[in-house]
Amino acid sequence: MGLFKKNPFGHILFLKKWLIRILGAATHRRFKGFNQLQIEGSEIIKNLPDTNVLFVSNHQTYFADVVAMFHVFNASLSGRTDNIKNIGYLWNPKLNLYFVAARETMQAGLLPKILAYAGSVSIDRTWRSEGKNVNRQVKLSDVSSITKALNDGWVITFPQGTTTPWKPIRRGTAHIIKQNRPIVVPIVIDGFRRSFDKKGIRIKKRGILQTMEIKPPLEFDYENDRVEDIVKKLEYAIEQHPSFLKVIPQDELHSEEELNKTRQWRY
Repeated sequence: MGLFKKNPFGHILFLKKWLIRILGAATHRRFKGFNQLQIEGSEIIKNLPDTNVLFVSNHQTYFADVVAMFHVFNASLSGRTDNIKNIGYLWNPKLNLYFVAARETMQAGLLPKILAYAGSVSIDRTWRSEGKNVNRQVKLSDVSSITKALNDGWVITFPQGTTTPWKPIRRGTAHIIKQNRPIVVPIVIDGFRRSFDKKGIRIKKRGILQTMEIKPPLEFDYENDRVEDIVKKLEYAIEQHPSFLKVIPQDELHSEEELNKTRQWRY
């Protein structure tokens, strides 16, 4: 790899590799130390093609979720199954691995900017900005950026667009799937909200069992499936369809107000 070789977004790969190594080493104990990450299905990762793979997941913190996925994916590609023991897998990380994130989140401080360089595809949210509800058009440049990332490698996205559980799937993800026809791999995570603060930076509680289940790729009928059909499949796949609402501990939500909203939706 040339010293100044760049990816399609203009990021120097040599620098990106060292950022991933350093950030990975600094965060490893968060998932294999004072907390434990239980992984299921990581053998699926090893059998995926090098490009046009879209991972869809529920979302619990801004950063801890995706950092854990970077660990799990690279560990699996290095021959580990359902574990992240021995961080030697960070020496040669997958560099064409991206995650979709809100632009304002990735510009809010030095650490988010570093994480953005390590793999963010930053987009402008169409429904919320600076803590307020908005309603604006999807930027074609954002759609183009996600397509560019898929053409170059793997993309992680959180189709609910929020860390609040049980929110609807954003239709934009379904449009991306219909347009690019990627291999779509669902992931279900839990325990991150109890382990970390909302940003996923500050440790809130130790000794928490975190879980990550990687499911087999979804199947779509691209000729006949409507956007609504794809949305429903995604809801079930990442276990965020209303039918999964049974008994939810209050600490799974961010506030009593959100708990009440969820109860109203359920009943």
